[in-house]
Amino acid sequence: MTNPATPTPEVAVRKLVLSVEEVRHDNGPPLATPLLRGSAAAVLKNPYAGRYVADIVPMMEALKPLGREMAARLVAALGGAGRIEAYGKGALVGLAGELEHGALWHVPGGYGMRDLLEGSHAIVPSTTKIGPAGSTIDIPIHHRVAAYVRSHFDSLEVRIADSPRPDELMLVIAMTTGPRPHARVGGLRADEIAKFDGQR
Repeated sequence: MTNPATPTPEVAVRKLVLSVEEVRHDNGPPLATPLLRGSAAAVLKNPYAGRYVADIVPMMEALKPLGREMAARLVAALGGAGRIEAYGKGALVGLAGELEHGALWHVPGGYGMRDLLEGSHAIVPSTTKIGPAGSTIDIPIHHRVAAYVRSHFDSLEVRIADSPRPDELMLVIAMTTGPRPHARVGGLRADEIAKFDGQR
């Protein structure tokens, strides 16, 4: 629980990076509709870098508007909420931080997307790691309505050359407009979702 006496940290963003790729095939037949895969990343100062702070929840609350802003930008870049089929999130923590600082992104990153994507019952898959500037992070992705839809199991690699600096966080969300380009290994299909429990 947040201590009311704990001040709310500033969300000091250094840069926002939006990236969208259009996949027309993956060494198979051309797709009737190209797949769009995109990410939005924010690089910001880590207010807890270099020291241990017991109560870090205020930063999680402070990040919520950023999560909504990033989600809105990415949804627009991918053609609107009606086109988004899958999502994921992650955090890359600079070397002066700790893994728990990346966990601050769970609520702002996840709900920032789910608030814009009606019927998103599935948990948002996530990853967190610590690394120097220029490190890559693989963002796990699955279907936003039912996590067991096998065709949408995917990942998106994100890298920003100068980020994160030791006292920074790099917070990422990712979305796609469809399954892997030539998905054909069986399992639950998107058109078979029936329970709407976030799983099947």
